Amino acid sequence: MNARPFRHAAGPLDHWLGEAQGALSTLFAPPVARRPDPGAGLPPVELDEAQRRHVAGLMRVNHTGEVCAQALYCGQAAVARDPAVRAQLLEAAQEETDHLAWCAGRLAALDSRPSLLNPLWYAGSYAIGVAAGLRGDGWNLGFVVETERQVEAHLDEHLASLPPGDAHSRRILETMKADEARHADHAEAAGARRLPWPVPQVMAATAKLMKAVAYRL
Repeated sequence: MNARPFRHAAGPLDHWLGEAQGALSTLFAPPVARRPDPGAGLPPVELDEAQRRHVAGLMRVNHTGEVCAQALYCGQAAVARDPAVRAQLLEAAQEETDHLAWCAGRLAALDSRPSLLNPLWYAGSYAIGVAAGLRGDGWNLGFVVETERQVEAHLDEHLASLPPGDAHSRRILETMKADEARHADHAEAAGARRLPWPVPQVMAATAKLMKAVAYRL
């Protein structure tokens, strides 16, 4: 999604048409970041073909993760009861738009492309977001916390896996990690509920599958 501010629709049909438009924007329109690419201005690094393909795989995974985050937050915001929680979710989604744009730009620089399955990932994540939101705002925020903590852990794995000289990708991932940690902290402060077992385990297994597939496709 190129995140759009929430507004009350004239009716349910208008609301869901707006959600569909947001999905199409996320999946097919060039994302526009509010903040500059953290790696902009760094000298280009020479990567051999194996390194280039590996970094492209990592950035494709992160790009898909941002597509999923957009969908999750927008699904949650669509059914959030508290306007303050809705606004918090949409603000987080806007920062995820920055991440989406940075990852897309890095993929282009690496002569690669996003995942071919992003529409599938978006649809599944949006459905999960709606389901979480319907449980109530405490559970809504609990999903934010668990999602962001898992993303932080996966970004640590990617940072350790990057070629040492790829400072551009490293700057992007470090900034993304800091943003994700802040989203989790804000959700905890706003009253997030701890998700019951086995929800975090199912989320982790789903993310593992997504990462394995998106790295290649």
